[in-house]
Amino acid sequence: MSTPSATPGTPSPAPAPVVGAGAVPATGHGPAPDDAPGGRWGALGPVGLVLAGGLSVQFGAALAVSLMPRAGALGVVTLRLVVAAVVLLLVCRPRLRGHSRADWGTVVVFGIAMAGMNGLFYQAVDRIPLGPAVTLEVLGPLALSVFASRRAINLVWAALALAGVFLLSGGGFDSLDPAGAAFALGAGAMWAAYIVFSARTGRRFPQADGLALAMAVGAVLFLPLGIAESGAELIDPVTLALGAGVALLSSVLPYTLELLALRRLPAPTFAILMSLEPAIAAAAGFLILDQALTATQSAAIALVIAASMGAVRTQMGRRRVKAVPDLP
Repeated sequence: MSTPSATPGTPSPAPAPVVGAGAVPATGHGPAPDDAPGGRWGALGPVGLVLAGGLSVQFGAALAVSLMPRAGALGVVTLRLVVAAVVLLLVCRPRLRGHSRADWGTVVVFGIAMAGMNGLFYQAVDRIPLGPAVTLEVLGPLALSVFASRRAINLVWAALALAGVFLLSGGGFDSLDPAGAAFALGAGAMWAAYIVFSARTGRRFPQADGLALAMAVGAVLFLPLGIAESGAELIDPVTLALGAGVALLSSVLPYTLELLALRRLPAPTFAILMSLEPAIAAAAGFLILDQALTATQSAAIALVIAASMGAVRTQMGRRRVKAVPDLP
């Protein structure tokens, strides 16, 4: 969390508007060392941020499933958003003045998308297992990668990842609770909106200020729902402690990492990398919830990982081409 904790009173440089897919936002201090021409870490930096965020959010989701019998699905979401909002507001101390109406509109929509994604997903995992829920949810980012991509090769990686997602589901979702499956698909749609507005928020607000404000918007929206479902259980010390753990693992850490990554990574590539989420969820389910993997699920994970590796190689190759100067 070193990036959000800017020194008080020192204005942080806002990134310049992205002028094309894969463009690196300018900060006023010149290119970072890992973005220097020929540098090998230009693509691996943001990719590493995305993967670390995925690990955190899925293990946090597994912890949330174990918390639901105490606080309910809406109560868990409320704890997650409220605690995360408080932590981010205290750490980032975002500046409230000097933003345009468009800036505020972007951050409000980002907060709505975040709240909707969380609420729908936890309604899903309250009805269906974690692995299938994430598998259905990831269809949203996959659809985004298809519609937003400007390169034909990204369609290939998206198709390969989609095949893995389908295989991970066992070839169909007929055995799942229909309401749970519908909630998971809705969460996927909100996830796609989250990706889009996270990138826009990152360009309009310095560091993680926009994320902190959006999290506060989501917390305010969900607080009445959580109180209505769980009441005084939300302030039980054990429930509050577990909810704080879910907030840190599933909101504060991954959203900050992803927002920073989206400043340097194209949305289509980011969306394809999100295909790793079912694999990470399966691992979290195995380690925390005793959900074992079948041979078919393992093969599906291999397909998803192959698609994500292809997306990374495409991104790295594109940066190498940009780094090579034109010959006279």
